[in-house]
Amino acid sequence: MSVISVSDLKTNPARAIDSSQESPVALQKRNKVKAYIVGKDLFEKIVSYIENYIDSEAVKSTNFSKGRDFEKIARELGI
Repeated sequence: MSVISVSDLKTNPARAIDSSQESPVALQKRNKVKAYIVGKDLFEKIVSYIENYIDSEAVKSTNFSKGRDFEKIARELGI
């Protein structure tokens, strides 16, 4: 993971953005990490993973033994 200071980010934001395409970039202010810059592809993967996790937890918590229709429940859950 790359590390960049706030002042370096102000000086050359394009370099930080380009670096973030390969791996996250830690943004430091006064030698403390304050934020991370992640590239578009990684961000989309993270969002997709979180959405899939939430959906799978919703399915796991549903009690299908009560005879409810899976398709109806899936529509209610938006999956």
